[in-house]
Amino acid sequence: MAAVSRRWNRMLLQTVRRSATRRVLLGFAPGCCRWAVGGKRYLLTDDVVKLQEFQQVKVAVSSRFHGKKETYFKDMEEKMKKKVLILKEELKTLLHLCETQDDMELTRSAIYRYHAENRNVCFGEFKFGPLFIRLCYELDLEQSAMELIKDQHLHGFFSDCTSFNILMNMLFIKGNYEGALEVLIEMKNQGVRFNTDTYILAFAICYKLNTADSFNICMTLLDEALFKEAVTRRAYGFAIALALKQILIHAHSGMLEGALQILEASAEKNPFSFVKKEQFSEEVLTTVKEKLEGQPALQARFREIWDKLRASGQVVTQTIDAMLCVVPQSRKLHILSFNKRQTSRRTLQPLSSSLTAE
Repeated sequence: MAAVSRRWNRMLLQTVRRSATRRVLLGFAPGCCRWAVGGKRYLLTDDVVKLQEFQQVKVAVSSRFHGKKETYFKDMEEKMKKKVLILKEELKTLLHLCETQDDMELTRSAIYRYHAENRNVCFGEFKFGPLFIRLCYELDLEQSAMELIKDQHLHGFFSDCTSFNILMNMLFIKGNYEGALEVLIEMKNQGVRFNTDTYILAFAICYKLNTADSFNICMTLLDEALFKEAVTRRAYGFAIALALKQILIHAHSGMLEGALQILEASAEKNPFSFVKKEQFSEEVLTTVKEKLEGQPALQARFREIWDKLRASGQVVTQTIDAMLCVVPQSRKLHILSFNKRQTSRRTLQPLSSSLTAE
């Protein structure tokens, strides 16, 4: 595991150098996230998944077609039999009326037909990918979503990162980490651009799998993300937690020496009292302690470090999972009404009610 050791040491060095990620080594910043309800683990914010917005539109469409749904579905079936062109608004309506597995069969057929007719649409056209994935999210049909997103006949239909991200998030919540990795690899193969959410999901999936292969995938993507400057503090946390797990699985003296060095650096007194110190999971420290059995010199150093960390309040009871797998807050800024501009900068006259509402 020499490669693991080299990459682990490199990650530690990068972490120390980056002030923005200085506390990422298994640290938890209160107030930046909220705990998952019912033990579920979420990685995307509500304003990315947009499930509630999707359901609100579904309610509106269902109300508009009250008592007419069967007729609409029969008309769509007839259009497909006669090979009549399916319009964008018709497919959107069909997706919002879909409520059951039987409904999904017709919806899938309509998607294949629509994509075949519109695979060369202009850039900027409405993207159905996220809409379909949200439907699968609502109906717990992640397998249907995986089948379609990997189908070469639909290549280009899921051309946005949002579709892949929501599906990976859904699989992650259900504990299907292998399936989530398949979706990540498919996304890469299709050449869909990764965004910061994608890297968080990728590192979290690799962290959960905790294998040598997932570690290598994580490190490769980390290099890519660093080059793009697309690594968030949270993504870095998953990558480092995975490296730490691997180092403790394949521990040898060189690796443990690196772990002790970072702990020693964190335990040193900082002359600036206003700088918040790193926090470490007691779970991790206990594991390190167990790995040091039979090495008296390293054990003595570790006991001294542990005592310093405890005395400074840097040891926390949360597990690594509890620190990392939390519900992130929405990125939307909630601007209070009294901060809104009430007059025009050009005319100095009061803005119209419609502009103020906007």
